[in-house]
Amino acid sequence: MRDTAGYWISQGARVAWYLGQYLASTRARGGGGARRRRTRPSGLPTMRDLLVDLAALLRRDRDNIAAGLYRMPHDAVPNVGRWMHDARLYFADLPAVNARRRRGGVSELGDGDESLPSYYRRNFHYQTDGYLSARSAELYDHQVEVLFLGGAAAMRRQALVPLAAFVRRHRGRPLRLLDVGSGTGDFLTFVKDNWPDISVHALDLSRYYLDHAGRRLDPWGGVGRIQAAAEALPIRDGSVDIVTAIYLLHEVPDGERARIAAEAARVMRANGRLIVVDSLQYGDRPAYDQLIAKFPASFHEPFYERYARCDLDALFSSFGLRRSGKTVAFFSKILVYDKAAQA
Repeated sequence: MRDTAGYWISQGARVAWYLGQYLASTRARGGGGARRRRTRPSGLPTMRDLLVDLAALLRRDRDNIAAGLYRMPHDAVPNVGRWMHDARLYFADLPAVNARRRRGGVSELGDGDESLPSYYRRNFHYQTDGYLSARSAELYDHQVEVLFLGGAAAMRRQALVPLAAFVRRHRGRPLRLLDVGSGTGDFLTFVKDNWPDISVHALDLSRYYLDHAGRRLDPWGGVGRIQAAAEALPIRDGSVDIVTAIYLLHEVPDGERARIAAEAARVMRANGRLIVVDSLQYGDRPAYDQLIAKFPASFHEPFYERYARCDLDALFSSFGLRRSGKTVAFFSKILVYDKAAQA
């Protein structure tokens, strides 16, 4: 599976699998049919546009592998049994998600665990249980891959490029990476598969997602788990070489976003690196601006509109982090911020 043909067979099967489920899901919530296609608002990307952009992402992913920046994905050979199991769970839960979307059901968790911040205790994406159950954790990666037509993991992998550059620059000394808002740990599986010697800690508010991440990361071992908020890290000053934040910043209010930036800068060593993967913002890809405008209501992202207009460079620079890289990748972008050496 290390040659170009193997890559395309693998990723082609992945896109076909999740694209089919995306189309079926769209019909199930009343978004399909000829009449719907005729009334598509002008300015929105077509499915052909999306697939062209997805193919460009996959070409970049393949080229990165060919250049030796990171390995062929460890999951390149699909686990068909796992795929079938996850698809059954997804479609069994889909009617509840669609019903919640129709009635605006976004606060069905009750008070939940009151030790968790109030902004977190909601049904993000209209998903059952929000982030607060083992069932949600089991469904999450499949839901996200369906949403992004099988391209979610490839978008996350683009963060491995600036990580690889940092590792090369600091070759020969032990490195510590903290992943804030780790979720199910998908990104960290690629980190550990490529750099098993990096000391990695996964941090998330949901104990259910951390438990799921732990099981996913067991084959690689050596991954610590911390249940805590990204805006209040229980980590000592200047003790981390690399901080990563994957699809976190758009899911928190403005005040928490600023505190996350401050905390990331605080725990990083001099010459440390912050790598952010998150949604596009307005203007990053103008053809997608209408999709960005529709996204908060379509998928219950209450803090997304403010995120989409936030000046992230100004935010991070106020805490001493300067942007050293930016890459747009399908629906996402990868931002790299470096902390200066101490005077």
